[in-house]
Amino acid sequence: MTNTKSESREWIKAFIIAIALAAIIRYFLFAPIIVDGESMVPTLQDQDRMIVNKVNYSIGEPQRFDVVVFEATEDEDYIKRVIGLPGDHVAYKDDVLYINGEPIDEPYLDELKKEIEGNLTFDFTLEELTGFDVVPDGELFVLGDNRRPSVDSRLIGTIPMDKIIGEAQIVYWPIKDAEYLH
Repeated sequence: MTNTKSESREWIKAFIIAIALAAIIRYFLFAPIIVDGESMVPTLQDQDRMIVNKVNYSIGEPQRFDVVVFEATEDEDYIKRVIGLPGDHVAYKDDVLYINGEPIDEPYLDELKKEIEGNLTFDFTLEELTGFDVVPDGELFVLGDNRRPSVDSRLIGTIPMDKIIGEAQIVYWPIKDAEYLH
């Protein structure tokens, strides 16, 4: 009888530890998300399931072209690509990205550009959109890959770094589209 009680206690302890570890991992290290919408097509599809790495930006800073998840409103998170870093001047002219006056290649857009007529990204400068000459300190300029319908920094402004939840790194569902984004 004592042996059964002891074994039951061990199972209960193991179960509690497993739940605690899962909670720590989920809330502090990694989180699953579901892509909602088509603003990141062709990189991500509506309803793709992903893992968001919450650790990267607690030990480092977002890099240009990282795909990030951020708190857009109290009830909604967005997933977009980092285009402008603090201190960058951002502009688009004739469907070409210019950072600090230098043209920057965006190979992740090549497929979509072939499929559409006209420019994928309409001409703008950061100053026209936000009133800032450069991306402010502690903020990011983000765009969806599917530029025409995307609600991004062109409409909502620059994103404070403290609103960044993490870097979207791994698509795990559907299996046929599973990939590591970096």
